[in-house]
Amino acid sequence: MPRYEYRCRTCGDTFELSRPMAQSADPADCPAGHDDTVKLLSTVAVGGTKSAAPAPGAGGGGGGGCCGGGCCG
Repeated sequence: MPRYEYRCRTCGDTFELSRPMAQSADPADCPAGHDDTVKLLSTVAVGGTKSAAPAPGAGGGGGGGCCGGGCCG
């Protein structure tokens, strides 16, 4: 079940709740009992490794996709 992060506008506390995605926008009460909370946007950290292949350059030969497949004029 996904975890969502919320912040209480009354006391400034940040807390997490595990809930189904269908309930992610439902109101969440602060652990201190306040009901003026806002759902925070989560960031996802994506790290690479030194051995990762470089991204292909623009205009390179075929390989699929719209521009690689010849549908662009």
